[in-house]
Amino acid sequence: MKHLLLTVTLLISFVFVASAQDKQAYQLFKNNGKKAKYDKMINDLAKSDMVFFGEYHTNPISHWLQLEMSKSFYEIKGDKLFFGAEMFENGNQLVIDEYLKGFYKEDKMLAEITQLWGNYNTDYRPLLEFAKEKKLRFIATNIPRRYASMINKKGMDALKELSPEALSMIGPDLEKYFDPTVKAYAEMADMMGGHVPPNMLNIQAAQASKDATMAHFSLQNYNSGDFLFHFEGSYHSNYEQGIIWWINKIQPGLKIKSITTVTESEWLDMTDEEKANIANYIIVVADDMTQTKR
Repeated sequence: MKHLLLTVTLLISFVFVASAQDKQAYQLFKNNGKKAKYDKMINDLAKSDMVFFGEYHTNPISHWLQLEMSKSFYEIKGDKLFFGAEMFENGNQLVIDEYLKGFYKEDKMLAEITQLWGNYNTDYRPLLEFAKEKKLRFIATNIPRRYASMINKKGMDALKELSPEALSMIGPDLEKYFDPTVKAYAEMADMMGGHVPPNMLNIQAAQASKDATMAHFSLQNYNSGDFLFHFEGSYHSNYEQGIIWWINKIQPGLKIKSITTVTESEWLDMTDEEKANIANYIIVVADDMTQTKR
């Protein structure tokens, strides 16, 4: 009897250990809802001109995969690979370029960067250091925050007050193509229900100024044969909206693919149509995943 109880106890213990070992922090999916294999995903994405990685800004799985994918893309693309990132405003480009060339140490570079995100050290420094190690370009694509704030307050009229130097830091196609009925911006108003503020158009224009500027600097730094790997919040690229919409508007014909991040509960709530259109590949992360500090 003792032997039987011991056997049952060991069996139960084994089951619990096995269950714990089966826990996954994330799972990759294709947009047809089927699980994706990492290597096949990399080979597929590498056939593109540009790949946009929609992250959750404080999710460590997003950031770990960004670095791992960068290493994998480098093995395929070599020095044709370059990076772009929402997390750096384009006014910092000169400092970043000089740092990547080894002109000065990191402590000098960090002191010169404006609006550096709080989670730089844990989440974005590894990407910049990888670019430095491999002598790859890293493009600060985002609009300076002060100009997005001006547009939020004054709308497109803010552009008339800015100098040519300031306007060079904002996507030049913003006023020409801005359309508040486009899905990405229309949804901003929809989410407010019956409480749409009177300056809603300005809020939408400010959001569009980020997307248009990131698209502009992505295109400005792209040459035929290059491979851009861009990092942004998922809202800026989901459903081929945001940056991708602007690129297709400004310079149609490029082969663009995307990967996005969702939580497990979000994934389970999504319809097949939403899964098919949100991105080419989806990273589904655990709901209770530990977050980094921004």
